[in-house]
Amino acid sequence: MTTPITTPGQGATYASAGVDIEAGDRAVELMKAKVKKATRPEVVGDLGGFAGLFAVDFSRYAKPLLASSTDGVGTKLLIAQAMDRHDTIGQDLVGMVVDDLVVCGAEPLFMQDYISCGRVVPERMAEIVGGIAEGCRIAGCALVGGETAEHPGVMEPDEYDVAGCGVGIVDADKVLGAHRIVEGDTVICMASTGLHSNGYSLARHVLLNMARLPLTAELEELGGKSLGDELLTPTRIYARDCLALIADSEVHAFSHITGGGLAANLARVLPDHLDAVVDRGTWKLPAIFGLIADRGRVVQDEMERTFNMGVGMVAVVAEADCERALAVLMNRKIPAWVGGRIVAGSGSTVMTGEYAPS
Repeated sequence: MTTPITTPGQGATYASAGVDIEAGDRAVELMKAKVKKATRPEVVGDLGGFAGLFAVDFSRYAKPLLASSTDGVGTKLLIAQAMDRHDTIGQDLVGMVVDDLVVCGAEPLFMQDYISCGRVVPERMAEIVGGIAEGCRIAGCALVGGETAEHPGVMEPDEYDVAGCGVGIVDADKVLGAHRIVEGDTVICMASTGLHSNGYSLARHVLLNMARLPLTAELEELGGKSLGDELLTPTRIYARDCLALIADSEVHAFSHITGGGLAANLARVLPDHLDAVVDRGTWKLPAIFGLIADRGRVVQDEMERTFNMGVGMVAVVAEADCERALAVLMNRKIPAWVGGRIVAGSGSTVMTGEYAPS
């Protein structure tokens, strides 16, 4: 017996279950113009296919290695959602992905994103993807596609999460890391733009729950800037700057300072027989970190293992190339300074001194 087809208008629809296909289509249309700005000559085809295509010229490499990285933005998303501001969170996503790729010396080639939400609001999705496209443009990589998934019943209508995956390429003989670091190397610190995308669970707990500060509060400690604007400051993307550094000076390793802080992340690229000694006194602690420490009575050790404390990327360079490396970064408008050096040890980061007074 054949089951009869329900008369139109009488039965359930995907829309009545909470999924709006037409809204998804409108979102894609709004995204297209922004995504076109995040491209490279190697991209094949247009947005909207089932897979992104990218023509890699492997002849440029003696032994090409593909590098991959994936990440999200964490609870910084809750700040964006609370402020109903969604145009910068994509840049945070790109920074988390491509700056992990460049640590090994890889040039980021392309990214794809995944956005899950309780309800597709086309304009909001376009803002998010626009931020991702802008991040890709800054990083010099292409955004070759992505996915937007509507999950009614799993997420609230105005909730969303973002994730991304990136692919880069590096010649096997040019991979950076612990095997290149030698005693006497210089540790160069590159300034962050603030919290970047790490430690927001602690930051929200202290500033919003304990101190009960509204996101609209314009705080003297932040120079009159609103707390929400400070917390949504986009992550600095270092990928192109790191590649320029590699091209012009002898770089032995990079370390992307994310969750775990400077000491733990720098230790990840050290050989077992060497230490990095980093002097806190070589930089001023940005105001947002002091605000969190003061309002939450957070001890220094907890701060340093949660936040980047003003350093977003570290380069370990040959001592003889220190001045050249600093000049490259200065020309690229990246605040940078000598933060320490490599000495005999056991594969640890040794933090010394006190932060320079503001």
